[in-house]
Parts: sequence; structure tokens; C-alpha cells
Amino acid sequence: MASAYKRILLKVSGEVLAGDQSFGIEPDFLNAVARQIADVAKDGVQVAIVIGAGNIFRGMAVAADGTDRVTADLMGMLGTVINSLALSNAISRQGMKSKVFSALTMPSVADSFTARAAKAALDEGFVVVCAGGTGNPFFTTDTAAALKAIELDCDVLLKGTKVDGVYSADPKKHPDATRYETVSYDEVIGRDLRVMDTAAFALARDNGLPIIVYALDDKEGLVGVLNGKARSTRVG
Repeated sequence: MASAYKRILLKVSGEVLAGDQSFGIEPDFLNAVARQIADVAKDGVQVAIVIGAGNIFRGMAVAADGTDRVTADLMGMLGTVINSLALSNAISRQGMKSKVFSALTMPSVADSFTARAAKAALDEGFVVVCAGGTGNPFFTTDTAAALKAIELDCDVLLKGTKVDGVYSADPKKHPDATRYETVSYDEVIGRDLRVMDTAAFALARDNGLPIIVYALDDKEGLVGVLNGKARSTRVG
């Protein structure tokens, strides 16, 4: 594979790790995702990852039911740590070095995130998994992914999700929805196309960071996305 990108940030939705389950981590799907990542890393692409926690905990939903929002968001951040440890371990089992950095201070679990340390690990051949979101409440892991991609000087942000791109409406609710091949940041924000949150798109726009949205279970895999063979939408 000859990728146009030297360093990428992959945002993995927590929900997709549940596979066909409604909760938790489905081992077969976890291993399939890890294999895709390892294949790309073995070809020389530096890979950083931010993962959500929707398969474990949804802070905003719990906050809406009366839990303090700060507490709910902290619980969600801890969920990302669980997913990050699981994915990092699965990547290691595929024969690639992997290291977890956390925005939350927990030295017995993961290294504390600094851009300097994470860049050094990428240069040393590690797949870097960034846990704990931004380390602050009121920010989603989408925003964390955009922020980390910019901090780590990544060439592109890849959003692996359950759908194969950005649509004019939710394709599960509206089968006639149109999928965009390319779309601008301002169009996504203006039309409120909710594949990522507005803050993430605004960060990407203001820093010239391209975003590619694709289905994590695409048969072409991550290699196919980087080579332009998989269905996806480019935001830029």
C-alpha cells in the first residue's frame, strides 16, 4: 500500500465495538478493527486513535435524566479508557506495538497524554491510543479527535462509524437520503449534518484538517479508505 498520508488520526465510535450487541465489546469485531489498524501501521503509516464510549456509557443521556453533567461526562471518559485498553491490547496481539495515553491522570493504567510524548511514540513505531477524551467535561470524543489530530500534526482525521459517509439525513430513518462524496465544513455545519459535532468540524475547518467519514465494517477496510477504494465522504 502506498498511502498519501504519513500520519493519521482514527476516530472510532464506541458503539461499533459492540458489534451486533447493544452493549459492551464484541471480541470478533474488536479483533477485526485491530487487524485493519495493524495492517496499515505495518505498511508505515503512523496511526493515532481516539475512541468513544457509547457501547459502555452515554454521559449526555444520563445527564438528561438528572445526573450532574460533569459527573456523567467523567463517567463517559472512564468508559473510553476501558475501550482504549481493549483496543490497544488487541492491536498488540496483531503484532504491532501500541501504547495508551490518557487525558485523565491515572499512571497505573496509562501514560499521561502530552503531544510531545505521543509524537515520540508514533515516531518510534507505536500505534497511539488516546483515552479520556479532552480530559474536560462538556466536550465530546469527536472534539477530542479533532483536537488530538491537530496537536499531533496528523494529515487527516478518519471517522470510522456505522454508516459509509455523510448523508443529507439519517439513512437508517430516511432510505432515500443522499450520500455526499465531498462536502465542505461550512455545509456540514450549516445543514447540521450530525455525523460529528459542530465543535469538531469547526476545529478542523479552522486548522485545515481534512475529515474522511466511512463505515468501520467496510469490506475494503482502512487500507481501502486510505487508497480511495472504500465508500466514504471527504469533508474539507
